[in-house]
Amino acid sequence: MKAAIIHAAKDLRIEDMEPEAAGPGQVEIRIGAGGICGSDLHYYNHGGFGDVRIRHPMILGHEVAGTITALGRGVSQFAVGDRVAISPSRPCNACKYCLKGLQNHCMNMRFYGSAMPMPHIQGAFRETLVAEAWQCHKVADHVSLGEAAMAEPLAVTLHAVSRAGSLLGKRVLVSGCGPIGALCIVSARAHGAREIVVTDVLDEVLPYAQAVGANRVINVANKPEDLAAYAAGKGYFDVMFEASGNARALASGLQALAPRSVLVQLGLGGEVGLPQNMVVSKEIDIRGSFRFHEEYGLAVDLLNQGLVDVKPLISETYPLSDAVNAFETASDRARSMKVQLAFE
Repeated sequence: MKAAIIHAAKDLRIEDMEPEAAGPGQVEIRIGAGGICGSDLHYYNHGGFGDVRIRHPMILGHEVAGTITALGRGVSQFAVGDRVAISPSRPCNACKYCLKGLQNHCMNMRFYGSAMPMPHIQGAFRETLVAEAWQCHKVADHVSLGEAAMAEPLAVTLHAVSRAGSLLGKRVLVSGCGPIGALCIVSARAHGAREIVVTDVLDEVLPYAQAVGANRVINVANKPEDLAAYAAGKGYFDVMFEASGNARALASGLQALAPRSVLVQLGLGGEVGLPQNMVVSKEIDIRGSFRFHEEYGLAVDLLNQGLVDVKPLISETYPLSDAVNAFETASDRARSMKVQLAFE
């Protein structure tokens, strides 16, 4: 089979490798679609992020869906031909955090396409993947495999919503309209947000926000005063999802938050200064949000039931053989939202 393997920054190769066979409790899946994530782009463009570096060749990818082609011994909940979304999160379920129900903080996590441990955890951008049956979630007939592959980033934002608390009737600010920011709109709307305002510094991404339910979009590079107006009367928004990782976005968002509001930080950036006086005087809660666990199944259920629509966010699909161009397109925010690979 063929796989997309990163060797170093800007050195992505489509290479042949031997497929695995499904063991007990496992299934063999022919991958149909895979989405390129921000972490994949860090490996492609920079060879890693922070202290995490590629130290040996690694298959990229963790947002995937496909069709079951073989069953391992003891698997009865699936049949050959079932279409499934595959959670990339494989916690050990034995460490102290897993035993507390905090599997997203597993100390022995095996998350597809991660260079954090040595040896690296190989990813899912391959024509055939062997996965544990418990990772797989059936996909309804009306849901495309491309949509199903969006379950992973959708789960990230569903976890962020759970960290925020109830959104019923709340006014929400989303800072940064990449795929995660855009999916925060989807998740917030599904959880009862009454008003959603989205900011970014690029005009090209803002129509995507409108397509999935934003009430208003603001280009804060061109019109910072439009966001600043929400700071009147000690602020307007009840909840902010910060998905840019940008210090200026964080500071301007805090000004627009009302007293006793909640800021959920999803975007990963460098070290940023925090206006502590504002946090204290407004009694703002700041909460981090990292990955997901049970939210993956919820994401698939929402897609299967037609309660959310992620199709407007899939901007480009490239064949696996053209993966380099796919990564180049995904690296340009002005040209794309969610770029996916097609494996068949």
